[in-house]
Amino acid sequence: MEYRNKLVLAPMVRVGTLPLRLLAAEYGADITYGEEIIDHKMVKCERRVNENIGCTDFVEKGTETVVFRTCLQERNQVVFQVGTSDAVRALNAAQLVCKDVAAIDVNMGCPRSFSISGGMGAALLRKPELIADILTTLRRNLDIPVTCKIRLLKCPQDTVELARRIEKTGISAVAVHGRKVADRPRDPAKWNEIADIVAALSIPVIANGDVFEYGDFERIKVATGATSVMAARGALWNASIFSPVGKLDWEDVKRQYIRKSILWDNDVKSTKHTLREMIMHYSCLELPEGKDLIKSETLADIVRLYGEEKYYQFVNENRTMLNGGHREGKFMVAPEI
Repeated sequence: MEYRNKLVLAPMVRVGTLPLRLLAAEYGADITYGEEIIDHKMVKCERRVNENIGCTDFVEKGTETVVFRTCLQERNQVVFQVGTSDAVRALNAAQLVCKDVAAIDVNMGCPRSFSISGGMGAALLRKPELIADILTTLRRNLDIPVTCKIRLLKCPQDTVELARRIEKTGISAVAVHGRKVADRPRDPAKWNEIADIVAALSIPVIANGDVFEYGDFERIKVATGATSVMAARGALWNASIFSPVGKLDWEDVKRQYIRKSILWDNDVKSTKHTLREMIMHYSCLELPEGKDLIKSETLADIVRLYGEEKYYQFVNENRTMLNGGHREGKFMVAPEI
């Protein structure tokens, strides 16, 4: 995995599942992060080859709950992000999935109370020794790159010092969200503080924050000196943000996302959540589309809502052909319907 001069899909809870990752990659994302998976949950999983869909699933033992789904097509660009507060447990989780992903990332920036109360996410920013233990343990025991994603600390110099300690662990890159833990999404990202980190490190820094148009990739590069840029909400609202020819109409992107969700049998809760976020940005959940989406209980309900019955039927009738291509690492698509 090369981390310089890359456009990156950020890790997003309940959003960064296989359909959005593949969609972002088709539009131009070089690296795609999966949603954060907590190590406690991952170590309870077993790896299964899903012959029906042509993918690899990590399923919670004793259940049919898919915790993480990937496929051969994204093998060289997908990053598995783990939420952890323990080096050994992080390693156990990473070793389970490391042969099916391109890299492992440790979440050190999530400000949610669930993560912080468990000593994970942004809580790690106050524990540099634990950070070093986790990253060093992963790097020494894995054959794939290890990275982490952090937020800014209250004092810019403290962030720089932490980034320097992180670099000494030997990891391949660090992603920096240009906001502090207490900042809200509406607060502007502090690109100037990311620039301080870029200047202090020799490893690649992936700049993250306030990227909503393709042109923003170049603007944040110029402002920070980072050669790689990560997009979160901008990519969620319209994954074609990664396309150098400009964003496509969001209705078209939404349709392609729904088709990817059908093709890969995406979890209905994840599909609904992603569509809700798209609708709330471009429209309103109080309109008929939003209300009907909220009422949807199955993927089949969503198929009917968006008039994708023919595509749904085609996929189900041609699983053998489609899955054969999936297992060979090909992007198999249905003809225009």
